[in-house]
Amino acid sequence: MTNPTDPARIQDRPLQLEPLLAWGLHPQCGGLALFAGTVRDHHDGKQVLRLTYTAYAPLAEKQIRDIEQAVAAKHGVPYLRVLHRVGGLAIGEVAIYCVARAPHRAEAFAACEEAVDRVKHEVPIWKEEFYADGTSAFVEGCCIRPDLDGATPAQPHHHEEQRHARRRA
Repeated sequence: MTNPTDPARIQDRPLQLEPLLAWGLHPQCGGLALFAGTVRDHHDGKQVLRLTYTAYAPLAEKQIRDIEQAVAAKHGVPYLRVLHRVGGLAIGEVAIYCVARAPHRAEAFAACEEAVDRVKHEVPIWKEEFYADGTSAFVEGCCIRPDLDGATPAQPHHHEEQRHARRRA
């Protein structure tokens, strides 16, 4: 049976941060990492007006919970939650929250980053962007894992290139 205070991972209403933080009170944890992904106003040189996320909620919910469990165990993190919004979102609205609590910051940061990356790469959540020129398109997702079946790794997305460049600097 599901814990009634444990939030649904797929939600069709604005995501709430404060309750998410309150659900994860762990006095043994000094590290708290938080990621919020918001809708930006551009993509590949086009002005984005809004977008819509769709998912088969029961499957996406299960996959997010499985990712949380695996990543938390890997990093020794007692609390890890990822919430993802579906439905129509305006520019600036939060599409995803991830909260990780750990005894130290390094584990919290690592768990938060890995959980968000895995949700983006593995969970079947589709994003359709609506552009100022009147067109729309489903964004080619990064949910095809290059490590399966000996496939060649795909080109990283711009944000992944930027993140790795910051690490090298």
